[in-house]
Amino acid sequence: MKAVCILALLGLLALSAPAADARQLKQAAITDADILNFALNLECLEGHFYHCAVYGTPLPTSITGNGPAPIGCQAANFTNDDIYSLAMDVANNEMAHVAYLRTALGNASVACPLVNIGSAFAAAANAALNTTLSPPFTPYTNDLFFLHGAFIFEDVGVTAYKGALTSFTSSSNMLAAAGIMAVEAYHAGYIRTALIQNGDVVTPYGVNVTTIVNAIATARETLDGSVAAGTTDDEGIYNATTGDFILTPVDSNAVAFSRTPTQVLDIVYLGSSTTPGGFFPNGLNGNIK
Repeated sequence: MKAVCILALLGLLALSAPAADARQLKQAAITDADILNFALNLECLEGHFYHCAVYGTPLPTSITGNGPAPIGCQAANFTNDDIYSLAMDVANNEMAHVAYLRTALGNASVACPLVNIGSAFAAAANAALNTTLSPPFTPYTNDLFFLHGAFIFEDVGVTAYKGALTSFTSSSNMLAAAGIMAVEAYHAGYIRTALIQNGDVVTPYGVNVTTIVNAIATARETLDGSVAAGTTDDEGIYNATTGDFILTPVDSNAVAFSRTPTQVLDIVYLGSSTTPGGFFPNGLNGNIK
């Protein structure tokens, strides 16, 4: 699952994936199908991003439910064969997730929504670094910027799936979601490792990779309300206080954090869960949006 990005971003992501605590979902009488459709929306975002970056085309309409083409789709300028190979693997994983969820949902599945994988990255990056970058940030510029974009989605996807697991009424649906979460975690681990290895590289924006990635994590925490609540549910790749690199953003028991649907939407909408925008200009499809 699977740049200076930004955002609170994304955010991304993930994208991929459903996040919800059991109390919130049960109070709203949300069904397993609703949770899986929420995940499908986020997988559509990830899927389009990776498929465009690797293959230069959107996801095939046969698995998007004839949803609209994404905004800003383009091939990334990969020059590192190893990163390209791994990006292809992630792209294929995310495409498989979209197809799998659509098949599992059957007639209850929603079409992929309109996603912005172009200018939304620039907006996210500007928000994360609290400035207007010139030229505008895009994850398609080079291998390193692609990794920044991917960082947004994969971390959000892991926390989203983690948040949803106990809300399923079907054990088979829970196991399927747990399996997808594990894949997103594999993706996130590679992305973090690659960014850590390039942490001292100074980008064209005059700051190094570590500074940008840590800003992305802080932006996500700000967007999802964690900073205001005085809690921590996100971390970048380097702790300046301890001097340690951070491969796994976890709590004191080394357990991954969770995000609710509202927190995920705050991030991918780049502002508020009640106002569509950011990576989903028209919002998500389904009952959780």
